[in-house]
Formats: sequence, structure tokens, C-alpha cells
Amino acid sequence: MAVPKRKMSRSASRSRRAANMRLARPAHSLCPNCGASRLPHTVCGNCGWYRGRQVLDVE
Repeated sequence: MAVPKRKMSRSASRSRRAANMRLARPAHSLCPNCGASRLPHTVCGNCGWYRGRQVLDVE
């Protein structure tokens, strides 16, 4: 088994681990009604449409 020659510093080992802990940005889709960017499976905050019908009255 491989044995390290030198002890890794805390900052080196923590920064190596932290690179894998980054959060991914949430996916975005375009509203078919108004074309605004929105989260998938949610009501469009711009026009209030969801799945081809208006569910919120947005003014």
C-alpha cells in the first residue's frame, strides 16, 4: 500500500475535499407561454401559467 512521504496540511486536504462539495446550479427551463426562465415543474412567476393553463393571477 502507498504511504505518503509528507503529511498533507489541513488547508490542502480540506480544499481538495471541498472541490467535490460544490453545489450544482438548479436546472432552468423556458416558459412555453411567455418565454421567461423558470424552474422545472413550477408555476411561471412571470405569467402564472403551468402545464398549458393559467393557475395564478399575476398582475
